[in-house]
Amino acid sequence: MAKFGRSGKKDMPEIGTSSDIVFMFLFFFMVTTQLRKSENMVMVKLPEATEVVKLDRKDLASYINIGSPTRSYQAQYGTDARIQLNDSFKTVDDIRDFIAAERESKSEADRQFMTVSLKADQDVRMGIITDVKQELRRCSALKIMYAARKGE
Repeated sequence: MAKFGRSGKKDMPEIGTSSDIVFMFLFFFMVTTQLRKSENMVMVKLPEATEVVKLDRKDLASYINIGSPTRSYQAQYGTDARIQLNDSFKTVDDIRDFIAAERESKSEADRQFMTVSLKADQDVRMGIITDVKQELRRCSALKIMYAARKGE
């Protein structure tokens, strides 16, 4: 009769593939998850919209928020409407540098498709919004979308 046991040298145990699977899941979620770029420092209650269009590529959008500072910033900045570009309060004069920096961060082919999304509180004076739009026009950022909430 034949022997059914292994004799002699023992084979090396196989390396577990569970670490490879964990790495693949980690890589998948890192690639597919979008991180929020900036924290809202202004309160924005959007006006109702009559027509809604969805952005095709959110990575080509730059956001300008206009509204009163949130409670945590009111002691420092007051309650008047402020302009938020990325994570800081800026003035209308800073919009040109903001748009230039946003264009530089995009690839050459995508720069023409860059969209500026303007989110303004419904109670903000129209003069501030007009000043922002005039400055966007001066720096040739002509593709502007206005954020609004869907009407009931």
